[in-house]
Order: sequence, then C-alpha cells, then structure tokens
Amino acid sequence: MGLLLLLTSMLLSSDVWSLRGVDAQSLFAIRSISLSLEPGEDVTRDTNVTVRCTAVVSTSGLQPLSREYNISKDGTTIYSKTTSSEEDLLYPLPHVRVSHTGKYMCKISIEGKSQKSEVRRLRVTGLSPPVLQVEKTMLSEGEELKASCTAPGETGVIMFYFYEDGKEKQEERVKTDHVEVAFPLSGPGHHTIECSYRVLLTPDSILSEKSHSVRISVRELPFVPVLDIFPQYEVYEGDQLSISCGVQDTYHHFTSVSVYLSQGTNLLQHGQTKVNHTMKVLARDAAEFECRLAAGKVEKAVTKAVPVTELFSVPTLTMTPVEVFQKELMKLICKSDEVASKRLSSEDLTYSIDPHQMHLVEKDRGVFSGKALAVEFNYSCRARAKNIEKQSRILTVRPKVAVSVPKISVVDRAIIGKPFKIRCKSDNGSLPINYTLMFKYEVVAMVTVKVPSEEALFNVTVYKSEDINKFICEATNRRSGLGPLSGNLDATVIEPLSLPLLTVIPPPPEITEGSNLIFICSIRGTPPVTFKVYRSGYDLPLFTKTSAENNTSFEIHGLVKDHSGTYYFEALNHANNIVRSNSIKIEVRLAMWKKLVIGSFCLLALCVLVVVCVLCYKTQRGKKKGASELSVKPAYPKSDETLTMNLTHETPVYDTPTATRAVDRTIVSVWTERPPHVSEENSVVSNEPDVEYTEVVHPRSADPARAPLKKGTDTVYSELQNSPHGDADPHPYGSVEYADLNGEQPDMNNYPLNHYHHELPVPVD
Repeated sequence: MGLLLLLTSMLLSSDVWSLRGVDAQSLFAIRSISLSLEPGEDVTRDTNVTVRCTAVVSTSGLQPLSREYNISKDGTTIYSKTTSSEEDLLYPLPHVRVSHTGKYMCKISIEGKSQKSEVRRLRVTGLSPPVLQVEKTMLSEGEELKASCTAPGETGVIMFYFYEDGKEKQEERVKTDHVEVAFPLSGPGHHTIECSYRVLLTPDSILSEKSHSVRISVRELPFVPVLDIFPQYEVYEGDQLSISCGVQDTYHHFTSVSVYLSQGTNLLQHGQTKVNHTMKVLARDAAEFECRLAAGKVEKAVTKAVPVTELFSVPTLTMTPVEVFQKELMKLICKSDEVASKRLSSEDLTYSIDPHQMHLVEKDRGVFSGKALAVEFNYSCRARAKNIEKQSRILTVRPKVAVSVPKISVVDRAIIGKPFKIRCKSDNGSLPINYTLMFKYEVVAMVTVKVPSEEALFNVTVYKSEDINKFICEATNRRSGLGPLSGNLDATVIEPLSLPLLTVIPPPPEITEGSNLIFICSIRGTPPVTFKVYRSGYDLPLFTKTSAENNTSFEIHGLVKDHSGTYYFEALNHANNIVRSNSIKIEVRLAMWKKLVIGSFCLLALCVLVVVCVLCYKTQRGKKKGASELSVKPAYPKSDETLTMNLTHETPVYDTPTATRAVDRTIVSVWTERPPHVSEENSVVSNEPDVEYTEVVHPRSADPARAPLKKGTDTVYSELQNSPHGDADPHPYGSVEYADLNGEQPDMNNYPLNHYHHELPVPVD
C-alpha cells in the first residue's frame, strides 16, 4: 500500500514538472531584433562584410527556444537558419562586389510569433577592369572575329558590350563574369576592338570602364564585281540599254560566287558568276544600277548611274479662268513644258483629256473647251510620243455657285437712337462671299463670309424712322465685278415712348357713386404698348393691357366711395423704356338719388317735427285753458254774468337767504279780452311780436278755519306785446295780464269778486 502511494506521488510529480516545462517554453516575448553591417554600410570592392542579426527575447522556461532567422536582400531571401542558440546570427559576405549593394533586413520567428528588423543599405563601390581577349589579330575578308570579355570577380546579372572602332558592335547579357562572342568586322583594313560591362542592380546599374584596345587587321580578298552599261551617255527616254554584271577573278577559297543585278529596289537579274540584261529606260525610273557579289560571308558591290534625258516632260493641266461658275464657259489646257527637240518634233506629241467621254471639245493642240458642270469633277490629261505616255496630275474643278440676291433684315429690333444690327444674307452662293452695306448707295461697311457658320452683320444707328428704308445690301463672290443688290430694308423702327397722358371720363368734379369711370391712356411711340394702371399706395396694377395702338382705355363699373384715390399709368414698348403718366386724383361723390333721398328724409323729419310741435302746443294750450277756467273767473262778465272772487294773498317764503321780495298784497290779475274778430287760431299761427312776461307774486293769508295751508306762490304773467318797428299795437285790447294760481285754491264762493269778463286768447307759452 505504501509502495502504491509512492508510485502515485512520483507520477503526479512528473506530470507537474512536465506541465511546468510546457508552460516555461510557452512563456516568452520578443523584445527587439536588429540588423547591422560590419565594418560599415559604405565599403569598397573586396571588403569582407558581416551581416549581424541580433534578437532580444525574454523567457521564463528552462528549455531553449527554437529560433528561425531569415536574412533578405532587396526583398528576396538570401539566407535562413533555425537555431536554439541565443547568440547573434552572423552571415558573412567575403570580398564584396558591387552586386552586393542593396537593402538588407533580418526576420526572426518563434512559435508562430515573428518580428522584423529595420532595413540597412549596403553600398559597395569599385568595379574590376574588364579583360578583353581575341583569338587572332589577322583576319581575311569575310572571316569572323572570336573574342572574350571578363569582369574579374563580379557577380550578379552582367551586360557585356563589344566595340569596333569606338562604335558598339555587339552586346551579350549573362549571369557570369565571362562571355565569348564571334562577329565579322566591317571590311578590309585595320580595326580597334574594346569591351566593357554593366552590373545590373535594382533599380540602378553601374557601368565599368572600357578594357584595353586590341588592333585587328583584315586582309581584302582578290576579287571585285564588274558592271558594264551600254550606252552610258546621251541616253534618252525609250532608248535600249544593255547591262552586264560579273566577277573579275574568283578566289580559290570560295567554291561559288552569286551575282545580283538591281535597279533601285527592283532586282533585275540573279545568277552565278555573270548575268546580262536589256531594257528600255524611262526618265521616271531610277537610273542607278548595282552589281553585287556574294561569296560565303563576303559581299562586294559596285553601282553606276545612267543619266536619262526626257523626250517631253510630264504634262500639266490648267484651267482658265482661274475660277468658273456653274454652266459658264471654261478651258482646260494640257501642255508639256519641256520637249527634246533633237529627238522629237511638236507634231509627234499629242494630247488627250481624261475621261474621254466628257463634254469638252479640243479647240487646239492641248486646248479643250466646254461649259462647267454643276458639280465638282476631276480632270487629267495625257501626252504621247514614240510609244511613251505620261499623265498629268489630277485637276479638280469646283464650279462656283453664283451668289443669289441677298436678303437684308434687322436682327432683333431697330430702336431710334440705339445701335442695332442689320443682317445681309444670300441663300445660295459659293464661299467666300463679300457683303457690302450701303446707305443711300454710299458704302457703310463690308464683311467677308468665309465659312457657313459666319454671318454678315453690320452695326448701325438711325435717328429717324424713314432712314431705315434707305439701307441696301450687295453680295458678290467673284474676284471682280458687281454683285446683285438687295431691296431696300423694310423693317419697323421702334420709337421710344414719350408724352404719356391720362384722362378720365367723366372729369373729376362730376364723378359720383354708381357711375362708370373710364381711364383713357394715350402715349407717343411705336406699338405694341403695354399699359398698366396703378393706384397710389398699391404695388400691383389695377389693369394691364397690351395694345396695338398708342392709346387704350380701362373702365371701372359701379363706383363706390372706396374708389377714391390717385391714379396713374405706366407704359412699356419694345424699346424697353418705361414712362409714367400724370396723376389724377379721383373723389367719388354721393349719387343724386341719395342726395334726394337724404333731402326728402330731412324735409319729412322737419315736417314731422313741426306737426309734433303744433300738436304739443295745442295740447299744452288746451290744458292751460282748462286750468284757467277752473281757477279764475272772468274779470268782465260775459253775457251779464258776474264773477266774484275773493283772493287772499300771503307773503311767500324763499329758501334763498339773500333773496327778499316785497309783494303787493292787493294786486289782482285781470285777463283783458281780445277783440271778438281775432280767433285763437289766428293768434297761434299769426306773426305776432315777441311777448314779454312779468312775474308777480301775491301773498296769501292763512284761513284759520281750514287746515294749515302749504306755502306757495301764485304767478301772474303780464304779457306785453309790442308792435314791431315801433308801430302801434295791432290788437285793440292792448296789454293782457295772465293770472296763474299754483297750489290749492280756496273756495271761490268765499271770496267774491265782481269783474267784467271778455273773450281771452289762449296764452302763448
């Protein structure tokens, strides 16, 4: 049992240690990695350089970590190594060359984690001088030179160059420091051979100096080509030439020799050793011949030129006149300017027009006449003599279209006193066309239209309407002569607006409600005219109308009081000038019928008031008369009747302390009777003079037998009627005195008074 426990504890402890080892290996951190170049970044050729890669890694494990190093140059891996050592990784570059120049970088990878160093650039200067070697310095003509060029110790991609007499002869690209070539030299004689090389870097390249020079001699082979031509001088067109091409001697080294006879780029004959050729020569052909020999890689050539005299020159085709219009007569002249009189007479030379079926007729030798077509056409002519034919260049005849009668018009609008444009245009006519504007047949200006998009426009100004019809236009597309004339310019000249006048019907004093008001707007200027009627204080017009005349009218129906105000109008025409008229103040008065109605109502109201006053007056008088009859008996008996009244007067008591009146206790009011012939009605409506009333207060004595009496006053009115203008009183009864008793009246039977009563008029208030 104890042994089992011991084994179990040992296993568990071993597992723990293994787990600890795994954990120790997995716990690390790459702190930094750097790259350095030793002894430095700038070195010379053949220096031993070491690329050092240093990595700083922190770890807690006991087991060493597996590190993978990678060194690259210009992005390409040049060295890689996997190690568990913590020491720096060294990569040696012994005897560096220019090809080692580049950008170096180091990268480390540990268990999936990686880190890169900074980039370091190595610069190596100095190239090895090239070494040139040749197989032989003496060559025969046609033999190739074998040479080699070496760049000692250089590596990388190298381009080698070979030079003959300072000119580049050949180039080769290799990845080694040595190259061999073979190439023929340019010809017999002495030649200088050199070489150089260029090391290709990314992205630059470095060129070396040239090698030492090698002198090469080339010996000429003893054979030459022979070219014979008969005849060689005073050769004319059409003459027969005999030509032979061969070799003078054959060098025993060559088994065969090829012969080539050529005229310019045209190969005439080809054969062995010698060839012959005959031909009729023409002046237009190249008169230079070549004889070429080819033996192995050796080629030799000889050339000869044969001057050929023309029998006649190439004809030229011309037209007269220089410009021609459709359906007009024209002449085409075909002529050779030069003719070899020794070999050719003028009768031997003939001309023809091409195409033959054209409508032109030959009037003389080389002269063809006819009418120009309506379309463009191409012509050419031919000259013939002794079976030699020459054709002229093509002549394109473009018949011009005669200009049509021009049309003259105004661009946009013509306004008096302002510049405007006149256009002159012909519907048909070949360009260029000259347009001339004239005023009263005197030239104003001239415009030349050269392209269809152009227009003949003239800037003018007129100050009178009738001057517009004095402009005419001339158009011509001929070199000389006059062209057709247009008609006189027919256009409307717009006169700016002026003298605006606003009138109204009816005139202002007669404007009443309910009537119609007519605004009449008149102005001076060229219609159409746009009229706008405004009311002061309002921005928008009341009326707007465009009239084809210089005047117009607007009407307001059923005027009301609100139509009162100040009115004016503005006018505008195509001259774009706005003018404003005079202002008219409108006051709308009441209608006549309203005045009549108001007057009638006033009169009716006055009548009603008078009637009411009369009725009130009569009612008041009736009340007073009844009161008089009840309280006062007549002073003079009527129909022998005796009125007895006993009046007791007492002194009134006034509330006002300052007012003290002495009243006669014995005064009695008596009504004086009017004459019988004056009625009460007449006294009311008659024009009597003003009446003055005098107030008399009578005191009353207390009646001991009665209850205490109220204090009061009796008012007695005395009417004094005066005649106007100092005349005597028209009434025979003179003054009338009225007695008005207020308060409670005593019994008349106790105070008898005897008076004679007469008829009295109704008191007038």
